[in-house]
Amino acid sequence: MADQLIECVPNFSEGRRPEVINSIRDAVAAVEGVRVLDVHADAEHNRFVLTYVVPESRAVASGLAAARAAVKYIDLRTHEGAHPRMGALDVFPFVPLGDVPMARCVELAATLGEAIAAELEIPVFLYEEAARRPDRANLENIRKGGFEALREALPHDPDRRPDFGPAAVHPSAGAMAVGARRPLIAFNVYLGTPDPKLAKAIAKAIRHSSGGLRYVKGLGLEMPGTGATQVSMNLTNYRATSIVTVMDLIRAEAARWGVPVLRTEVVGLIPMDAMLDAAQAFLQLRDFSRDQVLERRLLQSS
Repeated sequence: MADQLIECVPNFSEGRRPEVINSIRDAVAAVEGVRVLDVHADAEHNRFVLTYVVPESRAVASGLAAARAAVKYIDLRTHEGAHPRMGALDVFPFVPLGDVPMARCVELAATLGEAIAAELEIPVFLYEEAARRPDRANLENIRKGGFEALREALPHDPDRRPDFGPAAVHPSAGAMAVGARRPLIAFNVYLGTPDPKLAKAIAKAIRHSSGGLRYVKGLGLEMPGTGATQVSMNLTNYRATSIVTVMDLIRAEAARWGVPVLRTEVVGLIPMDAMLDAAQAFLQLRDFSRDQVLERRLLQSS
C-alpha cells in the first residue's frame, strides 16, 4: 500500500517571538517527508498554528518533533494570551486526506499520545474522533480552566486523569491533546466594541452546544488594547453549515446591538470549496459550475 499523506495542524502556545516560531517550524520541517503548507501566528492569542502534510509512516515522528520543540522553547508559567490553552503544544490533530480512513488517524493519535507521554512525561488526552470517553470528544471539556486549573485538579480529580502519562502537568509544558478530526475552518470575526459581553453573547447564540448552529464551536474573547473583541470559531463541517450562514447570523446579532463587524480572518488554511460557496452566495450566481473557475480547470488539465 502506498504511503499516503496525512494533514497535521498542531497549535502551539506562542505567537509573539518569531525566533521561537521559526525554531519549532524548522524542527518539524526537518522530519523526512514533511511539507509545511502554512504558519499562522497571532500575537493577541499568543498562539501559532502550523499546517503541514506528511506521509503516514512519518506522521508520529513529526508529532514527536513538534512536542520536543514545544517543550524546549515554551514555558506556560510565563505565557499570557487571549486564547484558552493547557499545553505548550496545546492540540495536535491528524486529518485524513484522500481515501485515508479516519480509523488510521485515530490509530496514529493513540500512538503519538502514548509516545509523548512516555518520552516527555507529559499528560496526554485523546480528543475528537480519537476520544476514548464521550465527554472528551469536545476539546473544551478537556481544556476547561486551562493550564492553571488543570495543574490544580489533575493530581486530585480522577475524572480528569489523562489517557496517557502522569496525573500531573509538566511543570513548563502543561498537558497536550492529541486527536483525529475532519478538515475544519478556524474563523474569527472582530467586533467594533471593547466590551467582551457582546462577543460572548454572540458566541453563545451561534455555537451548537448552546443551541446555535450545528457544527459551529465558538468563544467570545477580549482583545486588550485593540478597542475590539473577537468571536473565535471552529466550523467543523463547512458543507453542512457554511461560512456564509455563520457570517449572516453574526452580522444580524451584532446589528441588533448597533455594533459593527470590523473584519474577519481565517486561521491557517481553508478548503477552496468553502470560499467558492461564499463567493457564489454573495454574487447570487445562478447555474454556476466549479469548472468555471480558471485555476480549477488548469489543475484538471495539468
